[in-house]
Amino acid sequence: MDDRPAGAASPTHEVSIVIPVYQGEKTLAALIAEIAPLTVASTSPDGHPFRVVEVLPVYDNGPDDSARVIRELAQEYEFIRPIWLSKNFGQHAATLAGMASSGGEWIVTMDEDGEHDPAAIAGMLDAAMRESCVVVYAKPVNAAPHGPFRNVASRGAKWLLAKLASSPRALDYHSFRLILGSVGRGVAAYSGSGVYLDVAIGWVVDRITTVPVTLRHEHLRASGYSGRSLFRHFRRMVLTSGTRGLRFVSLVGATFLCGAIVIAVLLVIARVNGSVAIQGWTSTIVVVLFSSGAILFSLGIIAEYIGVNVNMAMGKPPYLITTDEADGPLGRARTPQS
Repeated sequence: MDDRPAGAASPTHEVSIVIPVYQGEKTLAALIAEIAPLTVASTSPDGHPFRVVEVLPVYDNGPDDSARVIRELAQEYEFIRPIWLSKNFGQHAATLAGMASSGGEWIVTMDEDGEHDPAAIAGMLDAAMRESCVVVYAKPVNAAPHGPFRNVASRGAKWLLAKLASSPRALDYHSFRLILGSVGRGVAAYSGSGVYLDVAIGWVVDRITTVPVTLRHEHLRASGYSGRSLFRHFRRMVLTSGTRGLRFVSLVGATFLCGAIVIAVLLVIARVNGSVAIQGWTSTIVVVLFSSGAILFSLGIIAEYIGVNVNMAMGKPPYLITTDEADGPLGRARTPQS
């Protein structure tokens, strides 16, 4: 029951925005300028008052001059709270670092390149309140501006993950998200090294919905993902989404065992009937090579899982937050010698 007096205004929803920054030199300032009006209390289409209370650009040690831009923005806007990482950890780790450092009731994660429209945040909040969901993913209504090959590869990878790796909501995964603040900070606290963020969210959340959004073109820069990095991205999704990969290894072994039994029975019957001679050197080599390849492939999958667990057991952190180097000893100018 609502105990507020009749006509009393609803409490304003406080939103923290986390922006992993890798190549934001040319795009970040324009994005922050779009977010700035949202730092004044406004109302969503469904009537929910909200306000962006902080923006956390997480510097992920990219190749451009993003650090300078972040410093300038922090001087210009009071709501900017820069987060500095000790080295390049990747987008998901940078997002986790920002989430762990946030203080809002809600956390919005978005890219630095201008592809995500801050105006969509109001609709995402409405969906969360309307459906009582703690996570809202943006669901693009248009193709991402990355080129057809990457779009197809991304869609196919998510489909495989949904079908093969116990992640039924993988098709909804998107870097533009709204997350309940307490949930986001909790996920950031327990996620180990290499854990895929959306998989970690799925471990603890089942009230998830989506909101249709229109993606904008990335401005003045190409994607920071190469084919190799996208493959690593997909591999991490699979390895941290469950143990179906190991079950697949068991299935491969069982299939080869059944096939070997069938072939052995057929060869024994053929030999007894005298319809085959014991030669078959070529076929033997083919079977050995094929079986060896399957075994090595299976061992490789097992090794990947072991590697993930070893990193966690060794205490490898998913990220390390430091201070701005420009404010410390490394940023001091050398004193001229007299």
